[in-house]
Amino acid sequence: MSKLFRVLIVFLMALSLPMTSAFAHNNYGKDYDRHHGKDTLVALGDSAPFGYSPHRNNDRPAKYAFPYLIGAKADLKVQNLAVPGWKTDDLLDALDTDKRFRHAVKKADYVILNIGGIDFIELLKAAHAESRGDNKLFHKLLAQKLANTDVFDNLNEIIKEIRSLTDAPIVLYNLYNPFQVKDPFHQVVDRYLPQINEGYKKLADSNKKVKLANADKAFGDNQAKYVFPKDVHPTKAGHVRLAKIGLRALKHEYSHHHHHHHH
Repeated sequence: MSKLFRVLIVFLMALSLPMTSAFAHNNYGKDYDRHHGKDTLVALGDSAPFGYSPHRNNDRPAKYAFPYLIGAKADLKVQNLAVPGWKTDDLLDALDTDKRFRHAVKKADYVILNIGGIDFIELLKAAHAESRGDNKLFHKLLAQKLANTDVFDNLNEIIKEIRSLTDAPIVLYNLYNPFQVKDPFHQVVDRYLPQINEGYKKLADSNKKVKLANADKAFGDNQAKYVFPKDVHPTKAGHVRLAKIGLRALKHEYSHHHHHHHH
């Protein structure tokens, strides 16, 4: 088994940790509600909006996770429903059948959607395993798998499902390259990421009140600062960066969504 593949398996294990309590315990003490606007931001997705870190006990979302940073800045109550290890079909199922998720989204004034990273890392892993070290075959298989993936259908269904519950603005995050620059997988991901993120852009463009937050552009090749080494998750600096682009995407909607807010 190649070293590369072993590293990848460690990544995937980190990403697909068991589901933990999805509801955030609020992080601002007892007078949280008094200081915060009554509008609600609901975060949906995987371990990134959850704030998963290899250096902490991940039994609940991290205080520094970017949805909370956005909430603090924009005066919103945050319900963080992100679950580590989730792929697009997990979220779609939850929105279809889980009363808690449906209820939260129904009441949401703003929605953050950050999912799909694990789906694509699993394609990468499968192509790598099947190619058995044959580089040309690896790229061929990966291109095939990307062409046949149902991630974008799932994402489209997720957006439809959210829309059936609320007309709240949605901020859709695209994917950043999770591999450090010196990691051989960094180049591989760089090669396919534009095509993948084009899919995210299309979703944002073709749906009303869906704004793209460009995580790929925000992180660029600065993984050393924004992503934990030997791990795919954002560092605290990464969360600050993700909050910044999320806020920018919200601001556009925010200004004409609620006029009664004075900041």
